Formats: sequence, C-alpha cells, structure tokens
Amino acid sequence: MAKQFLIYSLLGLVLLPWLSGCAGTKTLSGAGATFPAPFYIEVAKQYGDAEGIHVSYGGVGSGAGQRNLAETTVDFGGTDEFLSDEKIAKAMPMPIIHIPTCIGGIVIAYNLEGIEELRLTPEVISGIYTGRITEWDDPAIRELNPDVTLPDQRVIPIYRTDGSGTTFVFSSYMSKVDSVWREELGAAKTLDIKVGNAAKGNPGVAGVISSTPGAIGYIGSEYSMALGIPAAAIRNRSGHFIAPTMESISLSANLSDFPDDTRVMIADSPDPDAYPISTMTWLIVYKEQSYGHRSLESARLLQDFLYYIVGEETHEAARKTHYASLPPLALEKARAVIASMTYQGKPLSEP
Repeated sequence: MAKQFLIYSLLGLVLLPWLSGCAGTKTLSGAGATFPAPFYIEVAKQYGDAEGIHVSYGGVGSGAGQRNLAETTVDFGGTDEFLSDEKIAKAMPMPIIHIPTCIGGIVIAYNLEGIEELRLTPEVISGIYTGRITEWDDPAIRELNPDVTLPDQRVIPIYRTDGSGTTFVFSSYMSKVDSVWREELGAAKTLDIKVGNAAKGNPGVAGVISSTPGAIGYIGSEYSMALGIPAAAIRNRSGHFIAPTMESISLSANLSDFPDDTRVMIADSPDPDAYPISTMTWLIVYKEQSYGHRSLESARLLQDFLYYIVGEETHEAARKTHYASLPPLALEKARAVIASMTYQGKPLSEP
C-alpha cells in the first residue's frame, strides 16, 4: 500500500497542472496533507467511478496545500491544521471555508524487535525529542513498562522536514500537556529538533521507522495500521494508557459543542477511553467561487464532490483506509459549511 500511495501521490503532482488547464474536461484537482491522502485517493476513485469525474490529489503536505490554494492552482487544498482568521487574511486572497472529512490519530510508532506493546507518556516523548532520553532502557521508559524487556539500544527519533499539519497537531498537543516541550520546541508545522533523523511526509517517516532499528516517530495512524508498524499506548488526560484504534480515536470527536465553522482541535479529549493525539482533517476551498475564469459548472462540480466526501457513501472508504468517519454533529456542520458556498454572491445550490 505504501508504494501504491507514493505512486498515486507523485502521479497526482504531475497531473495537477495539466488537468486544471484542460478546457471542457470535467476534472477537479487538489493537493495538501499527506495524513488523509489514502482516504482522498480512495474517495476520488470511488467518485470517479460513480460520476465519471476525474479527481486528482497530490500529497505534498499541509503547508504546500495551503500555498497551492492561495495561488489558485488547485480547486481545493488539504490541511490538518485549520487556519485562523488572522492567517486566512494574511495568506489567502479571499475568504476560505473548512470542511472536515475524517478523523485519524497521530501515533508514536517504533521499531523494537520482539516488542509489540509499549507504554509512553508525554513527558517521555518530550524527553526523547529534546535529547534527554537517549537509550531504550532508560529508567523513565522501564518504569512505564515493567513487564517488557527493553534493549540496551539507542533511541533514534524521526521527525518531518516539510511544513506538516501532522507535525502541527502533534506539537500542539505536546505543547499543551508538557511544559518542557512547550518551552523548547513549541507548536508549529516545522520544528527545530536537534536529535534523530528527518524525513519528508508521513510515508517518508513511516519508511524510515520501518527500516531503522531503534527508531521512533510520529505518523498518521493509517500508515501504522496499514504497514503493521507497532504504535505505543499513550497516557491520556484521565491517566489511562490508550492504544490507537479506530474506536479510541473516534471517541475524541464526540463533542457536545461543535463550532459552526468546524475549526476545533480534538486532541487531549476528556473522554477516559479516547486516544489523546487525535485530529480531524479538512479540505479548504474559497467560499466565493467566481474567481479568475472559473465557471459556474466547475464551482457546482466542486460542491457536489464536497457533499459526496462527507456523505454516507464514503464511510466504507474511511474504514478501508483506516480512518474514522465524522460523528453526526460534525457531519451536520460540514454540510452546512458546504451549503454556504456562493457564485457571484448567490448560493451555488440555486438554479
């Protein structure tokens, strides 16, 4: 699956400019976060088979996806980091809207021969990425795992080099729950990590972890599940060690008060059974669609695809690619956001 995903992503990058310029061809193009890319690729194929519309998506990272939308070289961007009003005003030529599409976890994957279960806390994770914990048999790790024979082996932390929404979600969570991380590394799409090895994209980090004994790194849960890379159980807000599963990840999004604009972080859930490093991911588009030489037909085509991706037809695609579907309240808010799209000031749904 990893090879297939990489081929699809590279193919998407090659096709994006060509498809966008094909007059009269019913196509949509998008680019952005690698975290949800397997889901988007699966849904694009499903939608194309059902509607005869070609949708391409290039997994280039959240930061690049935001820039591509700002430059209007794609119809939609993908991001794991929602944009603040201030950032939208600074980075985008026009107002945008956020459409949540699915839920996943940021897991702490590792490569330790013979060890399939491991417990970690935010403090230990922080110690590894700040260089304070350098060996797998460090007392802090042994204390959490008394029944595990930990090796006398160097810890090799792996991190992202590209502007990454996955990094932003992970570092935002860590900054919230650990003061050392907050002071030394902070929350951002790129981090100044001085230990370990770097890789590009979720597939790149997953590949390095898989091939490097002693490695540990943060990746989207779907890559860990699809590739069979072990992931640690993390202590959550309630003090429970929770392994990342579709069930524990989806519990994070069961919010009683979901904002109308859908911009909300779901990490560090108060639910005692929720996996703590969970996130929604979003597609971003311009609310007003009559920009450049964009036609009404193209705008309505985009809206139709957005409705499709949050529809019941994609639940199986989410499960197949190891994501959790949005809960009912989030789906209701997502559809309301899509309905707010306009063309020359009028709702797209109007004839």
